[in-house]
Amino acid sequence: MSILTWTWILTGLSFALYIYIAYASRAKTTGDFYVAEKSVPPFMNGMATGADWMSAASFISMAGLISFLGRDGSYYLMGWTGGYVLLAMLFGPYLRKYGKFTIPQFIGDRYYSNTARVIALVCAIFVSFTYVAGQMRGVGVVFSRFMDVSINTGVIIGMALVFFYATLGGMKGITYTQVAQYVVLITAYLIPAIFVSMNFTGNPIPQIGYGSMVTAEGAALLNDPSTQGKYLLDILNTLNKDLGFAAYTTGQRPMIDVFFITFSLMIGTAGLPHILIRFFTVPKMRDARSSAGWALIFIALLYTTAPAVAVFARTNFIKTVNNVEYVNAPSWFKNWEKTGLVGWKDKNGDGIMQLRPGKWDDPKSANEVKIDQDIMVLASPEIAKLPNWTVGLIGAGGLAAALSTAAGLLLVISAAISHDLMKGIVKPGMSDKEELWWARGGAGVAVVIAGLFGIYPPGFVAQVVAFAFGLAAASFFPAILMGIFNKKMNKEGAIAGMIVGIIFTAGYIWWFKYGNPAANNPKGWWLGISPEGIGTVGAALNFVVSYVVSKVTAEPPAEIQDLVGSLRYPGKLEAPAASSH
Repeated sequence: MSILTWTWILTGLSFALYIYIAYASRAKTTGDFYVAEKSVPPFMNGMATGADWMSAASFISMAGLISFLGRDGSYYLMGWTGGYVLLAMLFGPYLRKYGKFTIPQFIGDRYYSNTARVIALVCAIFVSFTYVAGQMRGVGVVFSRFMDVSINTGVIIGMALVFFYATLGGMKGITYTQVAQYVVLITAYLIPAIFVSMNFTGNPIPQIGYGSMVTAEGAALLNDPSTQGKYLLDILNTLNKDLGFAAYTTGQRPMIDVFFITFSLMIGTAGLPHILIRFFTVPKMRDARSSAGWALIFIALLYTTAPAVAVFARTNFIKTVNNVEYVNAPSWFKNWEKTGLVGWKDKNGDGIMQLRPGKWDDPKSANEVKIDQDIMVLASPEIAKLPNWTVGLIGAGGLAAALSTAAGLLLVISAAISHDLMKGIVKPGMSDKEELWWARGGAGVAVVIAGLFGIYPPGFVAQVVAFAFGLAAASFFPAILMGIFNKKMNKEGAIAGMIVGIIFTAGYIWWFKYGNPAANNPKGWWLGISPEGIGTVGAALNFVVSYVVSKVTAEPPAEIQDLVGSLRYPGKLEAPAASSH
């Protein structure tokens, strides 16, 4: 069967499963809608967390970034993985004990201020919409290639599906849908990687295969007998250097920027609201810790495979495209060319595709090949000439990854509107049923806005997500950390820090991406720090401003200080969570 047929079958079956699960576990109360009535088993919650965590950026874009950037792309891998550990160990258990399942709710109560709650609410919505833009873009990319529709049509289809199961099932429906989505996405990611690793090196474990020697069969696939018996990474280094790129295993970014991006991603991860809420969907605190451990295992399955996929895809890509006559271009190139995500310009009129450093649409660059980083994972089975069913499977996996995270983010936005704004501030006395309607309405509006971001994205998938992490790092991380570990931090300090952190970070990103994009290079950056890494500086400013302001303003009330003190010790809280003033 054709790739299109396989994709329709596999995607159709997976979509039918998601819709059935959402209907069967539809929310009847706000407890169902927000935290699934705290009834999800730890193993299942760990799997759902893994799906929530592994977004379109992880599934579609991360390996693509690593394949293009080599060593420099590893900061996404290190930042996101380290960030999850930080979140699970540093924040999750304390927030679960505090009993507030949204960040604005925690910040509003901990800092005894509705103003702080509203600022946190705005930050949560801002970060979540920035993040969800990448997911909807990923949905559009997958649909455009595998369903033979435009990217915009793909985004609209994705909107419709997420709208159905996010508004109907809430957290309960989303959780069990995400369990199914995890199974789909991890199967889709691992099977092609295992196939390619076997074909190239004879090793079925991709994590080991990409550091192994190429077999005779692998050399035949590369159409280069001289590669037999050589290490795959050495071959890729040579290919890159021969074409004018940096060696794959070395980096070009300033080391300070690599550090700042990694740290920004790490602490931004710890402030992501759609992951923190996962600690409330299990029955007990012990279950929360257990589910975090399971999630780390499920996440590691994909994250340790990504570097291998990147190496296989990059090597195959160069070998099948560079110095090949366009009339003899491989079928995968012609298929993806229809989407506009790959292309060729014959600048020298010789009819041969030449891959070189530089932008393909720059007349001064010798590069003639356009390749969108977001397609490397999706195209890798076709590039490697794997069976059509594996190509359809990876399409279904990409959709599962994007839709699972999009649903989690939309629930955060919905909760921010219904629980934190309407119930918490505007109309505290509203009924449970009325709040549920507000939650569903908020989710519906959020889906529409997210779709518009997917149609008009501010960058490629992983880049957009990096901005979201930077904004979370600059706004939430310091406020939550000091809220848990500093009894003396007051509302004035937290409010001032959040405002300064997110304004500085968002302003820096805007300036280099839209205000003065010509300066978006290491020479134009402040101290060599890119927009992707500026969240670290924003967080540092947040800490400094918070500390200084808290020292020159009144201390928190005694009951708040006692509450924070008891938060870090075993047993129940000594006092109930304080209400906002």
